[in-house]
Amino acid sequence: MPVIQPVPPGTVITTDVPSRLDRLAWSRWHTRVVIALGITWTLDGLEASLIANLAPVLVEAATLHLSATQVGLSSTVYLVGQVLGALVFGKLTDQLGRKRLFLVTLAVYLGATALSGLAPNFGVFAALRFLAGTGIGGEYAAINSAIDELIPARVRGHIDLAINGSYWVGVAMGAGLTEILLNPAYVPHAWGWRVAFGLGAVLGLVILLVRRDLPESPRWFLMHGRPDDADAAMAAIERKAGAPVAEAYPIQLTVTGSVGLLYAARILLRRHRRRTVLGLALMIGQTFFYNAIFFSFALILSQVYGVPEGHIGRYMIPFAAGNFLGPVLLGRLFDTTGRRVMIATTYIASGLLLVATGWAFRQGWLDATSQTVCWCVVFFFASAAASSAYLTVSELFPVEVRGMVIALFYAFATALGAAAPAIFGAFVDMYRHTLNRTPLFLGYLLGAVLMVGAGVVARLLGVDAERKSLEHLAEI
Repeated sequence: MPVIQPVPPGTVITTDVPSRLDRLAWSRWHTRVVIALGITWTLDGLEASLIANLAPVLVEAATLHLSATQVGLSSTVYLVGQVLGALVFGKLTDQLGRKRLFLVTLAVYLGATALSGLAPNFGVFAALRFLAGTGIGGEYAAINSAIDELIPARVRGHIDLAINGSYWVGVAMGAGLTEILLNPAYVPHAWGWRVAFGLGAVLGLVILLVRRDLPESPRWFLMHGRPDDADAAMAAIERKAGAPVAEAYPIQLTVTGSVGLLYAARILLRRHRRRTVLGLALMIGQTFFYNAIFFSFALILSQVYGVPEGHIGRYMIPFAAGNFLGPVLLGRLFDTTGRRVMIATTYIASGLLLVATGWAFRQGWLDATSQTVCWCVVFFFASAAASSAYLTVSELFPVEVRGMVIALFYAFATALGAAAPAIFGAFVDMYRHTLNRTPLFLGYLLGAVLMVGAGVVARLLGVDAERKSLEHLAEI
């Protein structure tokens, strides 16, 4: 067959592919796509949960014999790896395609996670956590781009939030695994933490096999001047998804091809400055908020409340359930009540609730159970807020820079928030020596201020993106 040359950049093409994607009824094909791609968040939640729940065990002499500060540093190194992975793979996903990258990044994650369980010391363990982070960081750009470009506009909000909320399914899985693997009655601590990482790698391998049959984004084909490939991919999707619910309509698009950082900078700093400020505020607020509290969760329970290491999981599971239910139950409101109102509401509510919880913690009014209940309530709203941040930065910018923009926002916010686990690990060490809860409370207060501030920004600068096509949002 003759090779069809791409249409050169700058060419205006007429196509109905975007409206054909948006008009599709929800189908089993969409569900398979969501599961195969959204599992990224489950894997990341599993990783974070393993580290959080393994923290008390990793300080034992029979395992890696880490300090609480080193446990925090291993989480920070993992987050730094996510930053680098997002930047490198984010640009490549715009250049080479969504599908190629979400296969490569998952493979990187798998290898590093499997080897993490074989680490002999802190240095090797930290290096492997860094590599696992690069894989997950790269996943964010490719996966969020692909999901938003394949999901119909009328349900994009609550589907995107539910997918991002699946992070907490992974957290619950990790908690369940460690509840068994960290119980010396079943597995000695010296081996349990290693087995936990191995099981995480097995799950990722299964997903890698499932992803091979997913299509490339037709919208990516269009931006790279390949309308025939876009039509072919769209026709294949329609055969699997079934009858549409509306008529298709043509629009005009300008082919861009691969673009560079200067092009992305013009989009971010000139054309959509308000959206850039909005995205940064949302991403920074939720990143610090989560990194500060979640990565110190197990240490707080064990060091402050005296919860045995093997019982951490039974507190983590209800905490994960609250985080998962928030996006699932509130998500539909983001498509009905609207983005601006719901984003502001969830950010501000979670910040104010954390202030109240932090004050109760400082005053010594809580035990392990009531502390967990309070955090469940806080993160019911905070999880929906955090998920909406990823929705915002992935739907408000043009297709040709979507992967790069997601990576830049994610990397910048994660770089700022990466210090939070190490800081809170140090705060826990301080508590162990002084029994002073004030440093931890002040850390909670900072996270709350960032969330409330982001909520105010969302109310002022938010975009009413509900039920609008990606192409329409890129032009307004």
